[in-house]
Amino acid sequence: MERKNRVLVVDFGGQYNLLIARRVRDLGIYCELTPPWKAAEKIKEFEPGAIIFSGGPATVFSENARLVDKSVLDLGVPVLGICYGQQLMAHLLGGRCVSAEPAEYGKVSVTHTGASALFKDIPATSVCWMSHGVSVADMPEGFAATATTSDCACAAMEDAVRGLYGIQFHPEVMHTEHGAKFLENFLFGIAGLKRDWSMADYATKAIADAKAQIGDGKVLLGLSGGVDSSVCAALLSRAVGKQLTCVFVDTGLMRKNEGAEVAEAMKVFDAQYIHVDAEARFLARLKGVTDPESKRKIVGEEFIRVFEEEAKKIGAVEFLAQGTIYPDIVESGQGGESQVIKSHHNVGGLPEHIDFNEIVEPLKDLFKDEVRQLGLELGLPEALVWRQPFPGPGLSIRCIGEVRKDRLDILRDADAIFREEMAKAGLHRSVNQYFAVLTNIQTVGVMGDERTYDYTLALRGVETVDFMTAAWARIPYDVLEKASSRIVNEVGHINRICYDITSKPPATIEWE
Repeated sequence: MERKNRVLVVDFGGQYNLLIARRVRDLGIYCELTPPWKAAEKIKEFEPGAIIFSGGPATVFSENARLVDKSVLDLGVPVLGICYGQQLMAHLLGGRCVSAEPAEYGKVSVTHTGASALFKDIPATSVCWMSHGVSVADMPEGFAATATTSDCACAAMEDAVRGLYGIQFHPEVMHTEHGAKFLENFLFGIAGLKRDWSMADYATKAIADAKAQIGDGKVLLGLSGGVDSSVCAALLSRAVGKQLTCVFVDTGLMRKNEGAEVAEAMKVFDAQYIHVDAEARFLARLKGVTDPESKRKIVGEEFIRVFEEEAKKIGAVEFLAQGTIYPDIVESGQGGESQVIKSHHNVGGLPEHIDFNEIVEPLKDLFKDEVRQLGLELGLPEALVWRQPFPGPGLSIRCIGEVRKDRLDILRDADAIFREEMAKAGLHRSVNQYFAVLTNIQTVGVMGDERTYDYTLALRGVETVDFMTAAWARIPYDVLEKASSRIVNEVGHINRICYDITSKPPATIEWE
């Protein structure tokens, strides 16, 4: 088959699979994911220059094993199997996998033989990230082991003649010392691919694709003022101009002064703009609701209802545009084989019936940092592109428990102070996302020699590249102290501040 300069990741449902695609794109090669049941068809259509089998939660010898047709390994396209991907490669080609004794999790020293192109310029022994309870006991015919650990005799294997390579560890995670180098060796040294993909290329193609999809039709975009919807608006404005109508729905769930800031930002777009005050209807729908998934779905459905109403006012609108990005799809359980983590208002939260013929999602293949790159490529102001990420359901999922206007106002004021202090400290870029959460916990405090019984506020800050994994940010104590002091003194009904020191995983970035 013809091989093009791009990579296909077959997604077997592992937690790091999106990171594989992200790392490949970082190396300047376009990459997509596909579930295993679509792999053979997608390979014919996509014509990849290299294929990567990802990790996954299943075992190759179980009844629910996720498999691909063995013919995928006979196409002459180089294949790299990672973790479950290596085990599957061995299983399909006549090897044998067994339960690992012992299993390996976390940082492990891997020693290679020096004979493999996959380990070129990598020290003889290096730290790699393992996460497996199954290992290859007998390799298929034609394969040789190229690396070991103290407990795993086949930490890497290969049939270089056929271009088939397997590794038991995860090169895509930052805990693997030379992870990027392993991928470089496979993609450039073994598969012979070249760096030829850039955000400028993506912008050109995305604009052309949007033009082709929309044609002469009208398109409606719900503009939140956040990064994703703003970049989506800029791209569609380039593609179809005045055919685009941007609707800003003021849900009453926005951050402080959000409405005025969105209106100002809209001046850079060549599109029509409508502002809808819908605070009362959103709060009415959310009254008494405390379940996070219910909040997300209610907000998503109400957004669509508002869009439909606005669309009817301006005439026939064939298309609904959304700023959906790749992590939204994966976390909602619709990307490859990954499980549902939480519904996103523009993915899992959409109602079954909507009055639009088609959905337009020009950012759905991009990660958050790539969306920012695209925004700059499209000429958006830096201040808008680097705006703090904000979830579609807004403050409803940062207000734990019941969503009421008085509680939202408390949260708005506290969040604004925290963001202001972070900006003053010059941390607004290095800490990738930070915000306040109003908990439903009330505690005893003392102010002015009087007893108080008020809310506990949590502050959250994370450092991340792709927003699929994140480390809690080590915000300096003096910044936290200043923010805490100001919030308690300037915002009513808060008498205690906590800082969230949980990374993702096991937590998600948002609390709900």
